[in-house]
Amino acid sequence: MLALGAWPGCARWAGNRRDSSFQFAVLNDTHFQSPRCPEWFERVRASIRTHRPRPEFTLMLGDLVEHGTESELGGMRDALRSFGMPFHPVIGNHDYLSDTDRSAWNKMFPRRLNYAFMHRGWQFIALDSTQGTRWKETRIQPATFQWLDNELPRLDRAAPTVAFTHFPLGDGVRYRPLNADDLLARLVDFNLVAVLSGHWHGFTERRRDPAVLTTNCCCAVSRGNHDGSSAKGYFLCTATADGLQRQSVEVKPG
Repeated sequence: MLALGAWPGCARWAGNRRDSSFQFAVLNDTHFQSPRCPEWFERVRASIRTHRPRPEFTLMLGDLVEHGTESELGGMRDALRSFGMPFHPVIGNHDYLSDTDRSAWNKMFPRRLNYAFMHRGWQFIALDSTQGTRWKETRIQPATFQWLDNELPRLDRAAPTVAFTHFPLGDGVRYRPLNADDLLARLVDFNLVAVLSGHWHGFTERRRDPAVLTTNCCCAVSRGNHDGSSAKGYFLCTATADGLQRQSVEVKPG
């Protein structure tokens, strides 16, 4: 284990306790592209399946592939299916074929741009934070804000909530969208426990009380980390009645 963190939730937690705990895995920036990738994800799968209790689903935080092609996205989808659990992705800038073409993504991962789901009383909100293939000085696009404005009234404000994006939302984190604050402002009345993001290949942690906003090292055999670290892997998250705990798990290439 590389790191251990705890997200205790917020003051509203005591009135909304959850009786059962569960685990889930969080992968970011897998950049599927090379012949080495299938074997690498066999190692990732084997690592995830060693945990007890076994994680119940996987969150994928964008840049699943390198060039946004149907072949790459299909390969990554097959790798995720081999994990033997549901997976919930958000799109990254590398998952586009071009600035305006995400047709391969739409085919391989239909209806997976902005969406929400419940799991054991916890609420998860997936948000598209991309601006085509742009990788810096970006803005979250109007379609995401429109989806939020339409859907937030239907969501549960009291449920412990985890948002996940590709671009980092933590204050001062490199490559943070220029209008990230506009997105976070829309969640201020929710029981937001954590925001999980990628794009910056390295560990960061910021607090916007009561939520904790993080990024992690990439989970790619074909790309390096931006922060100069060498470890690759994923977060293992445990949701309990007391909040959310995080472990960073390293996977070593063959």
